Amino acid sequence: MRAHQIMTKNVVTVTPRTAIEDAANIMLRNHVSGLPVVDGGKLVGIVSESDFLRRGEIGTGRKRSAILQFLFGSGRAADDFVHERGRRIEDVMTLDPVTVKEQTPLEELVRLMEKKDIKRLPVMRGKELVGIVTRSNLLQAVASLAHEIPDPTVDDDHIRDRVLRQVDAASWHPIGFEVTVRNGVVHLHGIATSDHAREATIVAAENTAGVKEVHDHLCFVDTYTGFYVESPEDKRATR
Repeated sequence: MRAHQIMTKNVVTVTPRTAIEDAANIMLRNHVSGLPVVDGGKLVGIVSESDFLRRGEIGTGRKRSAILQFLFGSGRAADDFVHERGRRIEDVMTLDPVTVKEQTPLEELVRLMEKKDIKRLPVMRGKELVGIVTRSNLLQAVASLAHEIPDPTVDDDHIRDRVLRQVDAASWHPIGFEVTVRNGVVHLHGIATSDHAREATIVAAENTAGVKEVHDHLCFVDTYTGFYVESPEDKRATR
């Protein structure tokens, strides 16, 4: 999937001259946590909830010691004052925001969000703002894809082969891994080398087309002591 397939198209924007109070009310009314800042049709910045955290109105302005003020210099103190007391969006917005194109793949969107520690990415068509992708859009994509109907033509043999092939190719695959499938219900057998490997094996099975249910029978054996532990599911079954 790509940015244009999940982005919000009707983007609510503000201008650099929008009053701080007006922008805050726009965000509240539209249930958004950030707004692109547009000037003369050109994207010039972005403002988000974090830009309202340090504000004089609510008494959360920065209080620096004399030593820190000396180290940071008067320029930094002046910038802080403008950010905390400024009346317009241009006083608090982030300049030159990170943007993406309509064809940007989802994996690149996620990489940028993680690398830049940001929650939204304006989507551009040339110099024109055509949408915005937020973490909520990604969450909606996950939710919609999770409800896709599995391929009804997939039979038990194909399911078993696909689970075996995917898990056996992984570095964390269980020792002596075996899979049985009946009517789309998968049973996993073998020796898990760790809880992380167990969880990854279960997830691999759950994500295989046609799988309706997964049962974990993966045991754990300490290679040094020979201590044997049944799977959590099998333990519950014997109680």
